[in-house]
Amino acid sequence: MAQIISGKEVSAGIRAQIRRQTQELAAAGITPGLAVILVGDDSASKVYVANKKKACEEVGFYSEEYIRPADETESELVDLIESLNSRRDINGILLQSPIPPHLDYKKISEHISPLKDVDAFHPYNVGRIMIGDYDFLPCTPAGIMELIASTGVSVAGKRCVVIGRSNIVGKPMAMLLLHADGTVTICHSKTVGLADITKQADILVSAVGRAGFVTADMVKPGAVVIDVGMNRDGNGKLCGDVDFETVQPVAGYITPVPGGVGPMTITMLLKNTLRAAQIQNGL
Repeated sequence: MAQIISGKEVSAGIRAQIRRQTQELAAAGITPGLAVILVGDDSASKVYVANKKKACEEVGFYSEEYIRPADETESELVDLIESLNSRRDINGILLQSPIPPHLDYKKISEHISPLKDVDAFHPYNVGRIMIGDYDFLPCTPAGIMELIASTGVSVAGKRCVVIGRSNIVGKPMAMLLLHADGTVTICHSKTVGLADITKQADILVSAVGRAGFVTADMVKPGAVVIDVGMNRDGNGKLCGDVDFETVQPVAGYITPVPGGVGPMTITMLLKNTLRAAQIQNGL
């Protein structure tokens, strides 16, 4: 029976460390500052932004929210981002997605200074992650690496399989596992013989967004199974990509949904913001 990897516990430990480092910065007159921009009235985004604000308060950060109307123009958003780029008290800037369809997220987000890009989505930071010389890591993959580390299982020399090839999770996840000396395979919707590949994985990360997609016959006995999925089942209950009930008896370690990867994402955003404050103040 797999041991459950508690994202809540791992997250709490990292936040305590961030709080201590924030107090040290405060002694030098520095308070990490995060600005979050929300365009429109997406209900899930509103909850996520509120959670970010609460997390900032918890660790002693300064935070600002910019709630912009759904008919905001590209030039208005860019002007806001440029003004935040120039402020010393704002160390991190985050443009909450999704944004209204008339706006180009990629184009607008590239105006965020790479030094304040705490989501690590800017092409400059993506390139630095590729070569292994980075200041910031995408929050979800970085959180997953912390969860794997918490098991005591070393990535080095292990067969790692990532299901999903998104720019937000799949691709950067593969790079981080590779930097940790894992042997990495990326699978996706066009992969032939998926189960044959996943059954070889010592570490299996699923980020496909399909409820119950990973079943017991796809998992190597004793594997570390990381479930990135946030889906709803037929009854509307929150669930992951992994069929937890059948996979837990097979795996060695497994993340639950909720309470696994989810709590780590905002925590790693806080870690990136702290790092940004340190870099921008020459520390």
